[in-house]
Amino acid sequence: MEATVEELKALGHPVRWRILRLCLDRAMTNKELSVELDLAPATTLRHVRALVKANFLVAEPVSTGEHGALQRPYRGTARTWGMTILPDDTGLAQQVDLAVLGAHRAELIAAGKDSGRGAKRGTLRLRPESAESLHRRIRELIAEYTDEPDGEPLSYLWSLAARPQPDPTPRENGTAPD
Repeated sequence: MEATVEELKALGHPVRWRILRLCLDRAMTNKELSVELDLAPATTLRHVRALVKANFLVAEPVSTGEHGALQRPYRGTARTWGMTILPDDTGLAQQVDLAVLGAHRAELIAAGKDSGRGAKRGTLRLRPESAESLHRRIRELIAEYTDEPDGEPLSYLWSLAARPQPDPTPRENGTAPD
């Protein structure tokens, strides 16, 4: 499914990706989310409403919480899984990419210094058909692993980004830029 402009706008903030991750395992109230994310409840509610409007979160029935207050939990719909985000002229796709990276970074920080389970970074030179093959193989590999109810909750990030091409024009001193 290709993301719409409205969906891209809803996914363009790292906090929203964190909310989606938190509400995937269990429904959470705005208050619980604001405490977990260390944000003002009004700020959290603004993000929650944007995600509900785009159908990335669904509101569950109102219940009575602590001290008799009414509360509404929200659950993630997992609609982002398999969503295709194509490059666009508006910059929204890049904003979503940066939001995903920001959310992943925030989760690493929140989990603490001993949370890392391994990260690799490198560079490749691939033709378009090879890049698509790599994406397909990564999706297939991830699909081989199913959630294990007693397993450790882990976050992963797969990202393939074009590197800027160096400027091949010589500088005044006769050397190419670094």
